[in-house]
Amino acid sequence: MNENPSKLVLEILHLIRANTLSGNESIVLQAITENKGDIDTIFKIGIACTQNNRFSDALLIFTCLQSIAAHDLRIPYNLGLIHALRGDHHSALKSYDLALQIQPDDIETLINKGSSCNDIQNYTLALEVLERAIELNPNISEAWSNKGIALSHLHFYEKALSAYEVAIKLNGSYFEAYSNKGVALASLKRYDEALAHYDKALSLKPDYAQGWSNKGNTLNELKRYDEALAHYDKALSLKPDVDWVYEDRFHLRMKICSWEHFQEDLKTLLDQVQLNQKMTEPFSLLSLTDNPLLQKQSAELYSQKRYPLNPILGPIPKRSKKEKIRVGYFSADFNSHAVSFLTAELFELHDRGQFEILAFSFGSDDKSLIRLRLSQAFDQFIDVSNMSDSMIAKMSRELGVDIAVDLGGHTAGSRAGIFACRAAPIQLAYIGYLGTTGAEFIDYLLADRTIIPDGAEKFYSEKIAYLPSYQVNDRKRVIANRKFTRQELGLPEDGFVFCCFNNNYKILPATFSGWMRILRASKDSVLFLYAESYWAAENLKKEAEARGVSSQRLIFGTRLAPDEYLARYQACDLFLDTAPYNAGATASDALWVGLPVLTLAGQSFASRVAASLLNAVDLPELVTTTQAEYESLAIKLATYPEQLAAIRKKLAEKRLATPLFDSPLFTKNLEAVFVEMYERDLLG
Repeated sequence: MNENPSKLVLEILHLIRANTLSGNESIVLQAITENKGDIDTIFKIGIACTQNNRFSDALLIFTCLQSIAAHDLRIPYNLGLIHALRGDHHSALKSYDLALQIQPDDIETLINKGSSCNDIQNYTLALEVLERAIELNPNISEAWSNKGIALSHLHFYEKALSAYEVAIKLNGSYFEAYSNKGVALASLKRYDEALAHYDKALSLKPDYAQGWSNKGNTLNELKRYDEALAHYDKALSLKPDVDWVYEDRFHLRMKICSWEHFQEDLKTLLDQVQLNQKMTEPFSLLSLTDNPLLQKQSAELYSQKRYPLNPILGPIPKRSKKEKIRVGYFSADFNSHAVSFLTAELFELHDRGQFEILAFSFGSDDKSLIRLRLSQAFDQFIDVSNMSDSMIAKMSRELGVDIAVDLGGHTAGSRAGIFACRAAPIQLAYIGYLGTTGAEFIDYLLADRTIIPDGAEKFYSEKIAYLPSYQVNDRKRVIANRKFTRQELGLPEDGFVFCCFNNNYKILPATFSGWMRILRASKDSVLFLYAESYWAAENLKKEAEARGVSSQRLIFGTRLAPDEYLARYQACDLFLDTAPYNAGATASDALWVGLPVLTLAGQSFASRVAASLLNAVDLPELVTTTQAEYESLAIKLATYPEQLAAIRKKLAEKRLATPLFDSPLFTKNLEAVFVEMYERDLLG
């Protein structure tokens, strides 16, 4: 700094110390004008402000400098850095572009521009910019690491691994590159290698919160839940606001039915959603609250943050009317998954005289029978798993898809980025995710009036396309001939068997407490459950004992082949649903076999799905609306077998004649909705 600073420079320093520089632009401009021959003094003050996180002061100083010295590369470059540090990457890019106008081949500017492109999820541009930087100087590790990030997000994982490897060779202590390479390896399901890379990153920087979180995610995938929890705890202890980890930890606790911190975690989570903090992925919230407004807030925030509109492909030109409407179904679950078990016959039944049906599959090929069947059910079955979101959207456009159906929503493996690029003129969500996507690029959400009654549309960002009945089913599902004896399942020969094979994370403490009250009031009854893990089973046993019920009255079933899984329902007496996240596929499974389902309907989409299924199978008497009514009816049906027998008889007689299992009728109703959407779009 100049050894004899002017009075105005001293005044700037005084205002900075007093936290009152902002708003005194005239003093800064005057000081710069008086020191035109030595603007380095003002520049150094701006740098010092940046280094001390005085971003508003630094922004004011560099903005004023820019008005005096517009051709000095350092000024727009530093403005870009300040904007990026403030999280305003769009403004950062504008400043970096000004710097590149002054010096197009400035490598540091190119690398930082690529980083900001990654942060706003413009990965294609990031790749272009970073490759230019690498072409100019291939020996900068940061450029290679940032390139790896872009390639990973574009789903080019093998290429990402190569980029990370170069970054690590150039800088053996680059802990972020090790951790990010671990993420890419985990995406390829090379979990052991991923863990080794996380460990290397953490050995280099033990206080790297994101590294602990990334390793926790991979341990979670490996079902090493106790270790995953410990890693999430460590990440949060180092950085309490690390993105999404609080929710990941909470959801994992729900998966293993660890409820010690439930009320505290739930309050924190819901408070943060109300404050528009990015604390939770929308999927987890479905099982925690039936408040549709909170679910909408969470989904909108998540979509804006993770999947903003991507204009990379431009608008879709207006199309003329075609002889056949082209419908594209997009999913990661065209394999042994509940979505496929429900929808397989739909794809086969579509009217080929009116529609062309395409599948865009970005999940794994598990070589299962359902995968083989699905591959033959479409006019075109396209594996796009190695393509980026924009490439898939571009292919969809080139194939002339008129209606794009997202079967995933905010579930594992989903690719909302495809729809953010606009894959088709009409985009809608169905069946995989039971709630609003909160995304402005999803035009319609399919539902029925049980799930979204009149007046509830305001809780959904999409337009609601109503069907007479919501859930499709596959009438070809095979029930094994095997007749399970109660003895081989570990069930009592004569007692009443309640069951619930929903995922463990759907079981809330309040739901479980209700089940225990039902067991205490129902003599010789047991509860037959699915436990995903040892920890879930042990925790549920502990919770039963704490509620005065012997843990021996909880029976846990193992995973079976699909046909035997269905046959096992025949050994049960009544399916008890969860709330607020109802049974969907599992409720249909039970009803298909002839087992009655008792549900508690709430206010949200996910909390009304089972009610929709029961109405569609003509069993509205099994839909309750209060916890007391739910428990009372369960006890009554267990106590008076003739009433349950009458319901089972009604289900057996009417099952195949009801809308729930009338797949051809559902297909016609859905096609009528497609035609109306298509006609509306043609009319603008």
